[in-house]
Amino acid sequence: MTKDIKTITLGCRLNSYESDIIKNYTNNSIKNNIVVVNTCAVTAEAERQSRQQVRKLRRNNPDAYIMATGCAIELDQTTWNNMPEVNKIISNKNKLNPSLWGLKPEINNKQAIKEDASHLNNLKEYKEKTRAFIRIQNGCNHSCTFCVITIARGNSMSVPSGLIINEIKKTVNSGIQEIILTGVDLTSYGEDLPGKNNLGKLVKKILRFVPELQRLRISSLDAAEIDEDLMEVFKNEQRLMPHLHLSLQSHDDIILKRMKRRHSTIDAENLIYKLKEVRPNILFGADLIAGFPTESTLAFKNTLNAIKKLNLTFLHVFPYSSRPDTPAARMPQIPLKIRKERAKSLRNLGNNQFKLALKKSINTFHKVLVETDTGIGHSENFLPVKVRKASERKIYNCKIIGIENNMLIGDIYESL
Repeated sequence: MTKDIKTITLGCRLNSYESDIIKNYTNNSIKNNIVVVNTCAVTAEAERQSRQQVRKLRRNNPDAYIMATGCAIELDQTTWNNMPEVNKIISNKNKLNPSLWGLKPEINNKQAIKEDASHLNNLKEYKEKTRAFIRIQNGCNHSCTFCVITIARGNSMSVPSGLIINEIKKTVNSGIQEIILTGVDLTSYGEDLPGKNNLGKLVKKILRFVPELQRLRISSLDAAEIDEDLMEVFKNEQRLMPHLHLSLQSHDDIILKRMKRRHSTIDAENLIYKLKEVRPNILFGADLIAGFPTESTLAFKNTLNAIKKLNLTFLHVFPYSSRPDTPAARMPQIPLKIRKERAKSLRNLGNNQFKLALKKSINTFHKVLVETDTGIGHSENFLPVKVRKASERKIYNCKIIGIENNMLIGDIYESL
């Protein structure tokens, strides 16, 4: 008799994707009640919460066999190996090896990345869902001065397009209507593969070879580079949703250089304006760091002002968190109180921008994918919508008639 594997996920969409796969592996081991904690290390607070989650889990489930994986493990294996609450740790590069959950020996990194897509048996998880994440890439080749991703996840490794398309086909055949491509550095997709590959070419292949896929999204992109193929798809293909989350981090050129980002403020502005030109209804989100070392009042105001200037709608704001063994940790630090104050200011303005986007949507029409039994879903440009009298989890053409609880209210114009 097989036993289920439970997962607890902290952190990014990539972790969520990986946890969905892990919890549907078959537990053929002699261990009962396996729980896998997929940790995060984007900030010191995220690491603390990961450890806290494990301790809480042990208190509430004293008989559980607790396995820990994720980025926090990679940064401090000694601490995690010495935690009495943890029975076993699994490296990031091997977390999607199904044999590990039967407690068999680990496999090497290259074999793991090749098997990620071919060992997917998480389709039963999608029976009650309408959207699914698909990992196309892992790791990063760029060393931003504040980031530990290259330590935690290694260099960029792309999943071959054939495996991605096969996974998407299976996922769509299970009932999924929207796919979100995810990874650590999506704009680097294909650099390690033979031939001329890039993200835009991959998106073209997906839309060509999976015609039954109704909606495709891209999660987060580096503002330094979007290839011409991808720009062309945004212009010509309505199934690619008009929403992008950009890894901006700051909008001050001095700070961007000290972060070792690859884009300038002009690069970010030109990219956003060009995308708005080809897709007028596109909305943007952004990652922003408040209080990066040496950030002056003027540098912070440049970032604050960019929220309105670039019409950013969805913000992920983090007070700067010093990461071990990074160049930024050795720079002059901004007091924590100021970092938190600046983060609060960014979030407040971001909330105002979000509310403004909702107001501008009243009396417009949107195609909304309903994702819950209560009629809640998202428009093409990712605004949350509650569709009145929606009876199924599918796409409805809706007229937006109002706002309630920071959510658009839509009346069904027609179902699609």
